[in-house]
Amino acid sequence: MEKKEVMLTSANAKIEEMEGVRRTTGISSIAEPKSLHGFRMVSDPEVPEKPVRRRYTAEYKRRILREAETCKKHGQMGALLRREGLYSSNLTAWRRQAEQGTLEALSPRKRGPKEQKPDPSVHRIAELEKENQKLSHKLRQAVIIIEAQKKIAEILETPHEERNS
Repeated sequence: MEKKEVMLTSANAKIEEMEGVRRTTGISSIAEPKSLHGFRMVSDPEVPEKPVRRRYTAEYKRRILREAETCKKHGQMGALLRREGLYSSNLTAWRRQAEQGTLEALSPRKRGPKEQKPDPSVHRIAELEKENQKLSHKLRQAVIIIEAQKKIAEILETPHEERNS
């Protein structure tokens, strides 16, 4: 039988191997993970049920826009975006918001449908339509009653022969 050796890699070797790699956990690749006697601890592989949406403050957006404007050399902008974990579309949207010139434009907004104030005319129209339906129903009933009364009056009247004599 052959002996199989299990190789344990040290935390420092792993970090050197991952140098410059962007990690999805939000932890910097150059930060040394917690280790026990120089060996890397395995993190929880469980994926959260619902991902957390990132929210940016107005100050953060302004700071990143200022830094982006100072990027002159080729590749500096990409380095900034990678460092912060942003997309170029974020900068485009933030620039557009900054051009609007208001602090509210740079503040994060609540997502989803906006609460709308009810229009008072809609309530009034609904009331009038309901009243219209009631009156139409009463009118139909009155027409039916009048027709029934006419028929009853014709039946109860004397036959034609008696009227002629």
